[in-house]
Amino acid sequence: MSNLSQSHKILFLNTLAFTVCFACWTLNGVLVTFLVDRGIFNWSVVEVGWLLGIPILSGAIFRLPIGILTDKFGGKIVFSTLLLLCSIPLFLLPFANSFWSFAVLSFLFGLVGTSFAVGIGYTSVWYPKDWQGRALGIFGMGNAGAAITTFLAPTLLNNFSKSDPVNGWKMLPITYAIVLVVIGVIFIIFAKNKKPLGDSKNVTMLLSPLKSARVWRFGAYYFLVFGCFVAYSQWLLPNFVNVYHTTLVMGGMFATMFSLPSGVIRAFGGYLSDKFGARKIMYWVLGSTMVISFLLMFPKMEVTTAGPGVLAANSGVVTAVTSSEVILNNKNYKIKPKVSVVVTDENILPVKTSWQEIIVKENQVVNKKELLAKGITQIKFSANMWVYIILVILIGMSWGIGKAAVYKHIPDYFPNEVGVVGGMVGLIGGLGGFFGPIIFSYLLDFTGLWTSSWLFVFVVSSICMIWMHSTIIKIMREKSPGFTRDIEHNH
Repeated sequence: MSNLSQSHKILFLNTLAFTVCFACWTLNGVLVTFLVDRGIFNWSVVEVGWLLGIPILSGAIFRLPIGILTDKFGGKIVFSTLLLLCSIPLFLLPFANSFWSFAVLSFLFGLVGTSFAVGIGYTSVWYPKDWQGRALGIFGMGNAGAAITTFLAPTLLNNFSKSDPVNGWKMLPITYAIVLVVIGVIFIIFAKNKKPLGDSKNVTMLLSPLKSARVWRFGAYYFLVFGCFVAYSQWLLPNFVNVYHTTLVMGGMFATMFSLPSGVIRAFGGYLSDKFGARKIMYWVLGSTMVISFLLMFPKMEVTTAGPGVLAANSGVVTAVTSSEVILNNKNYKIKPKVSVVVTDENILPVKTSWQEIIVKENQVVNKKELLAKGITQIKFSANMWVYIILVILIGMSWGIGKAAVYKHIPDYFPNEVGVVGGMVGLIGGLGGFFGPIIFSYLLDFTGLWTSSWLFVFVVSSICMIWMHSTIIKIMREKSPGFTRDIEHNH
């Protein structure tokens, strides 16, 4: 078997295993929403946020040690062990009967999330440098595993619960566990082990790249493009069910429309990063995230505020008042009546209505410029669901391209520490997936607005953009001080 076809075989196995792991990793988004929706468990909004975040936390914090183990022992050993061990807590999940038992088992099966650090290290050792953007982009398509869960799991849950509404859900984690075991066995039989070249290093040497500010900057980008992707893969389902009153299956379909394109387009992101350079792609990704998250911030709302009123041109006495006019010193002042407007979900743009309410009485003495009728303006915004879905799909696709661009940076700057740097960047990104649903749930609790989560995304993307741009300006000043001086003097 030629080197490249052997590499492609490993890439296929890695992507398959990562897809299944990612489906398991985001399982709680559907399962917990279902259990609360059916009243099987009475968890609060904040408890739900924690249960969505806990598997993401364990999958994130153990990425770094797992990345180190992959560099040390090779991907085949680490990946197959991980798949088999993570099936155990899934087999035990049906026995969970409280928040804490559910949380502990979620923490344990969440270790499937470390599969990303294994796959990144294990894929990159099989490919030459000019192929790595594409190979890591194709591997990263395993993110679409989140779409498998949002698409299939609600239907499976409904089918399992037909004959047994209370305990039927227990078949779902068992199904996931069996799939993990099958993939683990396939990996043991068909994969071939390989480790990075170079001397075996001690832990201090392995961790030395973490002193570089660059690693933390990449981590911040990944916190946004990957962490928020994972958070919304789970958060969108309860969002659709609550705001747009969709069914669990329909909400799952819409959440899939976000996670599937975002996962699949990652390979295209790898290609774009190889062709145009990862930094240029990151500018586009961060810019589009800022714009789209700003548009998504607006909730379904009604705003009533002061509008244009009617003022007296001169002093005098009000001689007559009707519903449509005020007569002052024989001068007629027309009053705009209130007209009721029906706003439906088909209205894409906000609908504005204005009217005036008379505040003077007959025979009242009025001074010049005194208010005769106060103006009222009402703006109704229906937050059209289809516009919301399209924007969500676009931001998901932007993040998919961004995920590949971030990981294109790593082999360029840290060729012999892809596992550990990839693990660290993945850890920070995974923390975004953990903190996301928890921050979103507290924001929802505090503001009462489901769209408050997009404000958080807007702030994070703005910080990333400022950090990236200021770093590039700083490097340009250091590399060519004469050039920057010329710009400042000439402009």
